[in-house]
Amino acid sequence: MIRHLRLIVAVLAVGLVGAGLFFFWPHPLDPVNPSASQPMGEALIARGRYLTTAADCAACHTTKGGQPFAGGVAFKLPFGTIYSSNITPDREHGIGAWDDAEFVRAVKTGVGKHGENLYPAFPYTSYALLSTDDVLAIRAYLATLAPSSTPSRANDLMFPFNQRFVLRGWNLLFLSGKPFEPDSSQSQAWNRGSYLVNGLAHCSECHSPRNVLFGRESDNALAGGLVDGWKAWNITSDKETGIGNWTDQALISYLHQGYAVGHGAASGGMREAVDLSLSHLPRSDIEDMVAYLRTVPARKTDVAAAVVAKSPAVAASQKWAPAPGAPEGTGRRVFESACVSCHAWDGHGQQSIRAGLSGAHPVNDPAGANLVRVILQGSHGSDGSVATSMPSFGAAYTDAEIAALSNYVIAQFSGKAATVTAEQVRQAR
Repeated sequence: MIRHLRLIVAVLAVGLVGAGLFFFWPHPLDPVNPSASQPMGEALIARGRYLTTAADCAACHTTKGGQPFAGGVAFKLPFGTIYSSNITPDREHGIGAWDDAEFVRAVKTGVGKHGENLYPAFPYTSYALLSTDDVLAIRAYLATLAPSSTPSRANDLMFPFNQRFVLRGWNLLFLSGKPFEPDSSQSQAWNRGSYLVNGLAHCSECHSPRNVLFGRESDNALAGGLVDGWKAWNITSDKETGIGNWTDQALISYLHQGYAVGHGAASGGMREAVDLSLSHLPRSDIEDMVAYLRTVPARKTDVAAAVVAKSPAVAASQKWAPAPGAPEGTGRRVFESACVSCHAWDGHGQQSIRAGLSGAHPVNDPAGANLVRVILQGSHGSDGSVATSMPSFGAAYTDAEIAALSNYVIAQFSGKAATVTAEQVRQAR
């Protein structure tokens, strides 16, 4: 209760700043013109398609089974739910009536067509780094899509978060507005990787912790965050809790294919990012991202969830037999009946290499945040392939059984004592 009161007081304080600026902070639309190097015609549209993919626009603006880019995806935040907008070229419900300057302003500063502030669930604080040429190319591609007459769904936010003027104060605190500037002391590959990681792919939006005002903690960039109950892991160069011990090939495989031997498979929002965005980028882009990530300063976070490469139980297990003297109980019973045929007792995976569990982060986290959600929801690729999917077990087992299973799996594959409860499972459903 006290935490919520502090949050509301802090927001109101920012809101007062925003309110003071409301009447005299103009939003002039500077003319936007492409540079002389901007391609034209089909080349421009192809460039825009690539950039739209790199920016992962489809993930946030396309509902499951819905028309591409018609919006309606829900983002559940501590203070309500935000729904993504229709960005097809429909003139009434989409962005067909927007001009180039309005589109560039929205993408880079979070201000809509009519001067309304957009909520930072739309990652404009990262897209601020994009060049005007790249934003105009994205617009050129979006203009070629089939228009959708689906109206944008109204947000459902508690007061004072439903007052958009509050965001003017928020932007003063958390929006730099500076475009990307190459570092002349670094290689072209590093600079390209930085532009992708920090701008287009907006990795920091999920992989950085947030403060009480939902602003990213810049001092802990890429050190791990929490998104809709899922943990986005530390991707700094820290060797214990980050990616410092990953090989380049493992990082490339994970980002480009959604799994890496000895590190497990992507799930939740990260799998979606791989399926819809990263897997479609040239391998050279992924290599450049890895080159940049290697240089991100190490930040040690969530030590309790540090990965154990091989637990004693795994070392003593065989594919079809657990370690001698392995404990009995509900968790083992459920694992034996529902999980072992794909994952094996030693965690190497059976029918699919993606099923490997040894070294995977979710089975090393005693809190079990991601593991519980994978068990409940399953993991499915955008192509619907059964071969690379994990079914949902939410309807097959009770909260208590899933809690027991989670605790057993974490103990089996990391040797840690897990703390998942039936109440946690209930809340995660």
